[in-house]
Amino acid sequence: MQFAVNIVVLTAIYALISCGYVLVYRVSRVLNLAHGELMMFGAYGLLATASLFGGHPWFALAAAGGIALVVGVAVYWGLMLRMTGESVLAAVLCTIALGILLRGIVTLVWGAQQEYPLAELGWTNPSIHVGGDARISAASLVLVVVTALVYAGLFVFLRHTRWGIRMRAAGQNPLLAAQRGIRLHGVYALAWALATFTGGLAGMLIALDSGLQATMVTIGLKAFPAALVGGLDSLVGALIGSLIVGAAEVLLIQYVDPLLSDVAPFFILLAMLVARPWGLFGTREEIDRV
Repeated sequence: MQFAVNIVVLTAIYALISCGYVLVYRVSRVLNLAHGELMMFGAYGLLATASLFGGHPWFALAAAGGIALVVGVAVYWGLMLRMTGESVLAAVLCTIALGILLRGIVTLVWGAQQEYPLAELGWTNPSIHVGGDARISAASLVLVVVTALVYAGLFVFLRHTRWGIRMRAAGQNPLLAAQRGIRLHGVYALAWALATFTGGLAGMLIALDSGLQATMVTIGLKAFPAALVGGLDSLVGALIGSLIVGAAEVLLIQYVDPLLSDVAPFFILLAMLVARPWGLFGTREEIDRV
């Protein structure tokens, strides 16, 4: 039972992070390799707001979420907008440079020591019995529930709202979407804002559960294979890919060697790139074109 709980929690972590990769790529066809750093930056944003609004934890959470949204919009309008019309490689290299910059900012401002936003907020993280001998921390349970709500919200948003349909249209055929009056830059900015928000939310919840350190970016890096395995333009694929990667990692920890768990996502990624480069649910034509 505890084995299954561990898989569910790790799958939720990877799924909540990888949906940001999918949102940006699906809408703007940019591979955002700074997503792990943006996730980490969102977590440090919570640490900052928790210190600033002591005694008001919910206000601190709301402020941190707002900061994540603003950062996503700022990244697009201040940086990625300049990549319009440039090669795909130039945009990818731009995100790599952004990630390096964010890591430097975090190190300069907060240093390398481990921080505990949960203590700053004045909350505790009790262990909850979920059946048999299985237990889950309160923060992990919240993370699983939030992941489910985020995916449900994204599916409804993309299928049944005006801006969601615009995002899908821009991702499928940007030229036709622009001719129909859709403002592409506004749609792209919204995609970056939602991706940064969901990534930042994942970073905040992970930090509440296990503390916060600059090495958190590694978790974002390990979620990248989950998005690629499932298919970079599929939210369903992100869920399935996260389940595959999470289950493999927990299996290695449980039955082989915990030291191998960090490389498991990349072994799976290599196997998928050989067998099906566009992922389980990805669109073959789009991946081949890129």
